[in-house]
Parts: sequence; structure tokens; C-alpha cells
Amino acid sequence: MAQKTNYTKNGNEYYRVTVTVGRDSEGKLIRKEFYGKGKKEAEAKRDEYLNGIKNGLNVDFKDAILGELFRAWLFEVVKLSVKPSTFDKYEGIYRNYIKDSEIYGLKINLTKSIQIQRYYNKLYKSGKSSSVIKNLNKLLKAFFNYAVNEGYLMRNPCVKIVIPDANKEAKPEIETFTDEEIKKLTEVLNKHRLKALFLLDFGTGLRQGELLGLKWIDIDFEKKELKVQRTIKQVTIIDGDGNREYKTIEQIPKTKNSIRTVPIPSSLIPVLEEYKNRQKEEKLKAGPSYLNDIKKGYVFTTELGTTIDARNLTRIYKKLLDKAGIKYKKFHAIRHTFATKLFERGIPLKTVSLLLGHSNISITADTYTHVIPKVKTNAVETLNDLFI
Repeated sequence: MAQKTNYTKNGNEYYRVTVTVGRDSEGKLIRKEFYGKGKKEAEAKRDEYLNGIKNGLNVDFKDAILGELFRAWLFEVVKLSVKPSTFDKYEGIYRNYIKDSEIYGLKINLTKSIQIQRYYNKLYKSGKSSSVIKNLNKLLKAFFNYAVNEGYLMRNPCVKIVIPDANKEAKPEIETFTDEEIKKLTEVLNKHRLKALFLLDFGTGLRQGELLGLKWIDIDFEKKELKVQRTIKQVTIIDGDGNREYKTIEQIPKTKNSIRTVPIPSSLIPVLEEYKNRQKEEKLKAGPSYLNDIKKGYVFTTELGTTIDARNLTRIYKKLLDKAGIKYKKFHAIRHTFATKLFERGIPLKTVSLLLGHSNISITADTYTHVIPKVKTNAVETLNDLFI
């Protein structure tokens, strides 16, 4: 028996049902139409929609596209609550792994875990690391939590996702400088303009952004200590139209514990004083074009008083290592060396964690697991005299 229809569109016959779902901002009735090959199919679509609203789903949930809503969430919600450097990272994830991807056009309300899982599996097979996929999933999971709260879908499809080979990816070993390498580097730094910067980092373990963000008002020469109160970072600022601008910005430190006071080794005080005198000479030489305040401005600057770009600092650092005949290590290896040397000298884990500004002691313990067993062994070895 032929199905009855009541509506014709583009030469095709359908059965149409309509339902009122509320009023718009002007008080006019909002009506939704549902089509099917017959009455039963059209009414089933209507009932599905109404049940969705009854269960708290957004009235527009069936029209929401994953990529479109993700971008709106990223630029109109997330951007207001994170640091520019964090947003730069998130925007990169969106641009590289969501925009123009196979998941961009998925309907929000129909998105299933298996679709996301298949996409992650394809990324892994194409050569993307587990850590890259993990970061993508972390951001997508936050987005879907937002979508659930806003009523676009009932459950988060990223909750039970398995990151391909996440447990097989070996944790990279941290790099440190040996005593011999430190000696070689110190010799090369002897007459270098930024000698104070590198030696201060070996003596305090500051993160690169914290080091470059130091101001003279943060250093107490009498107490031989410095305060970490800000960082500077070069980031790409992205507006709503996607326009990009590379800028140096000042930010609060990474975590609450990152705002801290760190003692300065006594031997570095004369080095800092010498550098400050040199900075004064550079200001006199540059004249009006000098851009830094010697009393309250940044400690480490260019010869014209501008902030040091992290990329330029990395280039300077690499040249110093080449000159000293030391195999390249990341700049962060200086911070790792600081922590490792403290452990080797018997400094307690809690103290090292505080000096590093870690958010909790477990991060310190996890990062330096290669050092701590040796420290424990050495500690027990001190009891040998009890048995002689």
C-alpha cells in the first residue's frame, strides 16, 4: 500500500508535520517542520526532537556542526579565560587537527566515541605521536563538556577514548650538564655580555620566561635573593578574524607556586653587579634610543634596552655550546641541572620542589626519578660506620 503524503518539494512527495517550540524575541511563534516518506517517519523525527528538548538539549542541537561550534567556543569563551600563550597553543590544535579535518563537519548531537576514536587511530598511523593526540583529546573533551552543559548532546564522546599506544611511548630522559661541561661553558662565558644570565640560571633554576621577566626591583642584593613575579613570552596574538600578530607579552607565572622567592648563590652577586654596571654603560652609549629603566626595568635586555626574544636567546645559547664543544641540549637542561645538583648534595625533595616552583611535590618526584634512587642509596651508605 502506497504511503500517504501531504507535501511536495522539488518534485518529490513527503509527509510533513509541524510543531510549535516556543516564541522568538519578538513574541512570534517558532514552528519546526519535520519530513518523512510517510506519516510515521515524520512523526518519529518530531518526537525525537521534542524528547531532546525535554531532556535539556539545545533547541538548535540538530543543526550544530562540531567544527563551527568548536571555533565559536574557542574564540568567544576560552580566549577570555586563558593566557595568550595558552590560547595560541589551543588555536594551533584547532587549526591543525580540527579545521578541515574529517571530524569538522560532524553533527554535534550525532557524534559518537567510535568516530573520534577512528580519527585518532588514523592520526597515529599517519605518524602523529601519542602526546599530540592526547593534547587534542584533552581539548576536545573540554569542548564536549561545554556542549553537554549547553544542551547540544547528552554525553561526552571523548570520555572513554583510548589514546593509541599511550603507554608504550617512552618518557624522554631529562638532559643535564656534567661538572666538566659546566666548567667549559663557564670559561666560554667569561667575557660574554650575557654571562650573568646563564650563570644565574644555573644557580637558581628559573624557567626561561621567568629569567627574561626578571626586573631589577625583584633582586635584593643584601638578602641575596630574587622574587619570581612575572614571565615574558613571545606569542602569536590571534583575533576573531584569524589575523595573527607576533608580540612579546608579560604574564603571571605558570602556577601559584611559581610565584616564589629564590636565594641567589653568593658568588653570583658580583656577577650581577658587574652586569648592571655594563647595562648602565650601554644606556649611556645608546642615549635616547635606550628603552629600559635601569632601576625598575628588566634585568636582561638587548644593548638597546629591549626585551630579549626567546628565539634569539636560543640562538645565542646554541653558539655558546658549539664554542665550548658541548653537544646541544635544550635550554631547559640548565634548570634540570640545578635540580639534579641539589639532589646530589642531599637537599630534601620538598625544598627542591619549592625552589623550582612546581605546583606539587609529585611533579618534582616524577621528573627526577633518575636522581632520587641514587640519593637514597647515598643516604643509607652514611650509616656504614654504625657497623664497623
